[in-house]
Amino acid sequence: MSTPTTASRGLRPLIPVLVMLAVMWVLEIVDLVLPGDLDGYGIESREVDGLTGVVASPFLHADFAHLMANTIPFLILGSIVALRYPQRFWPIAITITVVGGLGVWLLGPSNTITIGASGVVFGFLTFLITAGILTRHWLDVLIALGVLFIYGGILVGALPFGVAAGVSWQAHLLGALAGVLAAFLFARPRTSAAQLTQ
Repeated sequence: MSTPTTASRGLRPLIPVLVMLAVMWVLEIVDLVLPGDLDGYGIESREVDGLTGVVASPFLHADFAHLMANTIPFLILGSIVALRYPQRFWPIAITITVVGGLGVWLLGPSNTITIGASGVVFGFLTFLITAGILTRHWLDVLIALGVLFIYGGILVGALPFGVAAGVSWQAHLLGALAGVLAAFLFARPRTSAAQLTQ
């Protein structure tokens, strides 16, 4: 009987991130090959039918250039979240997706459909930064400083003047706010044994 190696056990938390990324790529390939347009299932603000996009939109992209632009930061930031919080990755990802998506549905511009994983990317980024502030654990602080240094510049994209025409700054902003909320919910400060006995 074979048993998993230490390396495979260590990489197991990355499976959800890779699965989500694989779904994005498969759907973009399907959208290219088959007739129809899956992008229509994105978030259509304040339309009841558009609520399906709250869940679907992070997996849909306008084209492969759009998908590629989100792939690397999603993979890097999502992997850090998954490795640091393996038992809480799904609650974190779902909170960012649903809260950010509902925010776009409520506050996004009318007569537009919002798609793409960038809101989740912004959520992962602000989650990691906020977690460093909340936990004050040396590793969380180091991660927060690292991702802020590497990816902090993209936070300008959460402002109306920080994006090109046709790019949803609302999705970026609301995803970022959802990431902060997820940190407060799931990146609790670690309690020492001494505190527990008092």
